[in-house]
Amino acid sequence: MTIDLLPLFDADEATMRGLVAKALAGADDGELFIEHAQAEALTFDNGRLKGGSFNTEQGFGLRAVAGEAVGYAHAGDLSVAALKRAADAVGAVTRGYSGSYAAAPQGTNKKFYGDQNPIGQPSFEEKVKVLQDIDAYLRGKDDKVRQVTASVAASWQVVDILRADGHRVRDIRPMTRINISVVVGQGERQESGSYGSGGRIGFGDFIAEGSWQYGADEALRQALVNLEAIDAPAGTMDVVLGSGWPGVMLHEAVGHGLEGDFNRKKTSAFAGLLGQMVAAPGVTVVDDGTIDNRRGSITIDDEGTPSGYNVLIENGKLVGYMQDRQNARLMGMAATGNGRRQGYAHVPMPRMTNTYMLGGDKTPDEIIASVKKGIYAVSFGGGQVDITSGKFVFGCTEAYLIENGKVGAPIKGAMLIGNGPDAMKRVTMIGNDMKLDTGIGNCGKAGQWVPVGVGQPHLRMDQITVGGTQT
Repeated sequence: MTIDLLPLFDADEATMRGLVAKALAGADDGELFIEHAQAEALTFDNGRLKGGSFNTEQGFGLRAVAGEAVGYAHAGDLSVAALKRAADAVGAVTRGYSGSYAAAPQGTNKKFYGDQNPIGQPSFEEKVKVLQDIDAYLRGKDDKVRQVTASVAASWQVVDILRADGHRVRDIRPMTRINISVVVGQGERQESGSYGSGGRIGFGDFIAEGSWQYGADEALRQALVNLEAIDAPAGTMDVVLGSGWPGVMLHEAVGHGLEGDFNRKKTSAFAGLLGQMVAAPGVTVVDDGTIDNRRGSITIDDEGTPSGYNVLIENGKLVGYMQDRQNARLMGMAATGNGRRQGYAHVPMPRMTNTYMLGGDKTPDEIIASVKKGIYAVSFGGGQVDITSGKFVFGCTEAYLIENGKVGAPIKGAMLIGNGPDAMKRVTMIGNDMKLDTGIGNCGKAGQWVPVGVGQPHLRMDQITVGGTQT
């Protein structure tokens, strides 16, 4: 498979450049986005291979931007005829409009991951053997194990972006992931635990025996903890959040509210607050797409802008938003490398990459010891957030009582309820153990899904509403 996608069209490069330039005449911005993507997945459930898939797709999207309006057309047919039809469609947005085409993004020549295709490496048989080994390992660890599900997935995406001014950039994006979940039971009660890891690297590290055994042990540990959990109390109490994956609450409750489109349209709880204190002193939040091999990292975004390290909240003060090119131009700001799209059939929009809170100066033990009565939330599952109000609800998949500064009984059914901006002001202690998640994040917005990373240190948040199941 060639990594140069333009020759897949039935025309030479000069002709293609001319077609794109003509299609985007009069636009403020826009590009031809070409994609070739491969993906595979295998799922092993209850001792049997239950699912397997492999697919390849390719296509293009043509976008013309005129002020706040966007014309977009896409096709899975890489032909001049399809491109001309797309040009006719997107041209509607520039009829009667005369824009000044924006300057091309400035490249950095920095890459944050390799370009090796992980599809088919290792072989199908080798992957199935690993999944079988995971199943057998967990069933041999504890007689309470009732169900084991393990899966591996890989993708390889090649993108080629051609602008009307002739500027052209490419990126090759590998991705792998392994997930393990286990259900344990005692009598009629059943509980589950899970673990996953991934990143923009090959399968080697993840399917090595020591790596998958650690993941299997973690999934089983969480399930057994939940099997002993008591009903969660309800009320307003102090909460300690663990490091790493609990940063998903920061991602949802705060991160989305700092995306440029929501703030330009004034539908975010953070709209108009640049330069103001929106979090407690000491809270610094960044979005960083430049971390080597991380799931949320991107060498360039899907408009061709290099990824960046973007400080959003600094010592409690709102100092920046995440921007794509259109929203940045309309807001008089710089693009930050956050213009992302799910694939060629989707328009780019401001999206997060790896979003996390920087560490502080407290140890996790100090933070827990400071709480007389509260909740220690180690891991989260699903949640809901309203961007306009900032209100959120998150369910804990592993949590404990804190009593007199010590971690107590595990609890089930705990829900954290609050408002993102308000919750950030309730942070009173920040740990020195900032950690990123293990590489499992997916983020949805406007029907599009992209891979992301989250992270944070241990945090103490005072007087958070906890929904529980205790009667």
